[in-house]
Amino acid sequence: MSNESKKSLEITAMKPADLAAVLSSAYRRKITEEQVREVAEAGSLLSGDGTINLIQYAASLAGEVGVGSN
Repeated sequence: MSNESKKSLEITAMKPADLAAVLSSAYRRKITEEQVREVAEAGSLLSGDGTINLIQYAASLAGEVGVGSN
């Protein structure tokens, strides 16, 4: 695969479909674009161009887990 055909991910500006694919791979279960969008919309994580910052997304999920354990 040439460098030109490799897709580079910008973790601070990911499309919901790309983020869903990354999360699906990491969790080894299907994460849909719709699920990613729901979380992003609930946490006001969607930027003006419709992308999501992976770091903010993960922090939002961690915060939900933390609140649930109190």
